[in-house]
Amino acid sequence: MPEERTIIASFPSSSKARKAADALAGAGLTDVHIRRNSRYGVSQDTHINDPISHQAESLASLVLYSTNSPNDENQATKVLMGADPSVSGLSGYGLAGGAAFTLVAFAPEARVDEAVGIIKDNGGDV
Repeated sequence: MPEERTIIASFPSSSKARKAADALAGAGLTDVHIRRNSRYGVSQDTHINDPISHQAESLASLVLYSTNSPNDENQATKVLMGADPSVSGLSGYGLAGGAAFTLVAFAPEARVDEAVGIIKDNGGDV
């Protein structure tokens, strides 16, 4: 099995990260993962955070994807997350790299330059 390299890129939006992931998949590089960066240790769950189906718990949950936290958690935590500057649209505020989304891709050594080029062509910062 050939050695693989890990490529880590940051993106300002999930749509740009998804476009890069799709382009990588089109090139045959399918081991790609997108994660939202958060200072709060929460993960994205688009179904629960869907405002159209009235399933968002708060404004902060829509922006910070915080609805995965247990409901018995201290309610002050959710209030404080809603006061975070990122809720106003500064999505990368206070995050490493200043971007809200990270794409992690794995590529064979011989295809790393190609993968990095695809990521950069789609707005990623490698």
